[in-house]
Formats: sequence, C-alpha cells, structure tokens
Amino acid sequence: MHEVEKNLEKLGITLDAGPEPMANYVSVQKAGSLWFFSGAGPFKDGKPAVEGRLGENLNTEEGYQAARLAGINLLAVLKRELCGDWDRLEQIVKLQGFVSSTPDFYEQPKVINGTSDLFVEVLGEKGRHARTAVGTNVLPFKIPLEVEMIVMVKE
Repeated sequence: MHEVEKNLEKLGITLDAGPEPMANYVSVQKAGSLWFFSGAGPFKDGKPAVEGRLGENLNTEEGYQAARLAGINLLAVLKRELCGDWDRLEQIVKLQGFVSSTPDFYEQPKVINGTSDLFVEVLGEKGRHARTAVGTNVLPFKIPLEVEMIVMVKE
C-alpha cells in the first residue's frame, strides 16, 4: 500500500471520486507538469456541509474543520486525476484560500491551516506549499471558505 494511502487510512479518510464542476468550468486545467485546480469548498454529497461566515456564526475551529473538508475534496480530485498513481505527485506548489468573514475577523490563516495541515499529514514534504489566505465578504452557496491549489506532477 502506498504511503499516502496508509496516511489516509490512519486518519480515517476515504477519498471518493471527488466533486464535479458545478458550472461551465473544469476541475483541473493541466499546463504541462503544473495542474491548476478549481476551488473546492466544504461539500459532502454535492451539498454544503458547512454554511456561514467566520466571525458571525462560525468560529476559527469550525472554519479549520471546514477547510480540512475542502482539502479532502481537493485530494479526492487529485487522486482521480492521477488515476490513483500517487508516485506522479511531485509537489503541492501553491494553496490559495478564501474565507468568508466579517470585517473584524482576522484569523483567515488559522482557518486555512485546516487544509495546509491535512496536506502535510497525508502527503508529507510533498504537501508543503506556498500559500495565500484572504478574507472575503461572501462566497457561493453560503459556504464559509473555498480553497484552490496548483500542483506539480511528473509528466
């Protein structure tokens, strides 16, 4: 069993096929060895598992857990696109997180740590990445955050 699969099993995470696009776009745009992933939110079974805004009806820990779920969804799409071949993954290059939050909420980085921590737990050093975490006033479907990533793969 691949080390990534062992880590997922140890964490009690099962990756399904991953979310499909919800509009006129693709899940991943491939440009050579760099793959650009569309944003993922805290969805389960095609529906928001968490709704709200940080600083309004969600706290930092709830946001962290929502970001972890968004990260699981990104990993599911990555596994699907890799056809399960984790050896092709070279590096998570960049993560960009958008957090729906009130004007007086300043813990966006702590929220997006939910995805960052997950990636390192599952992928080890290949999960370390550059990152941006910003606040925004609203996101689609009332979700509290959206995370996108850029990944380098072996061609």
